[in-house]
Amino acid sequence: MKRIFDLLASAIGLLLFGPLFLIIAAGCLLCQGRPVLFSQERPGVAGKIFRLWKFRTMREDKNAAGEDIPDADRLTRWGLFLRATTLDELPQLWNVLSGEMSLVGPRPLLVEYLPLYTLEQGRRHEVRPGLTGWAQVQGRNALTWEEKFKLDVWYVDHRSLWLDLKILLLTVITVLSCQGINQKGSHSMEKFTGNEKI
Repeated sequence: MKRIFDLLASAIGLLLFGPLFLIIAAGCLLCQGRPVLFSQERPGVAGKIFRLWKFRTMREDKNAAGEDIPDADRLTRWGLFLRATTLDELPQLWNVLSGEMSLVGPRPLLVEYLPLYTLEQGRRHEVRPGLTGWAQVQGRNALTWEEKFKLDVWYVDHRSLWLDLKILLLTVITVLSCQGINQKGSHSMEKFTGNEKI
């Protein structure tokens, strides 16, 4: 039932949001230049790697050494708006349609985190990663890594269609209230460096 729901909802979402995709893409092009999409490899169910898609929220500015300048300096006002409303995540509806993601599940994190998880934390990969998840409606980036992982594993143990519907409703409320967009003092979540620091 969950996969059927994901297929129907993502297909309908891609059709309904088609005009919005064009508007967002135009905004990215005007404010940040090309490309309008950002892609990155992320681990999915059972740690299988897939390519995740987002609308780009930063300029590709680099310093004299050819390295990216800090995120806060590359993040545009348009990018801040997309992040606050989570509109930058809309292209992941394609990831849901193709079966790499689900509408609801633990958020897909960086591949480099895989060897850093404890066995319990690694259980988040027992299900497909989600466009939104239990941790997202409990605080998003305001949570610590330890809190996020506990919530992810709780979802794995208690997942159901009814819980997914509840999370989707809470996601709308969370986005509209602009709760937990950023970690305190940062425009993005601090990187996970291992359990000795959480």
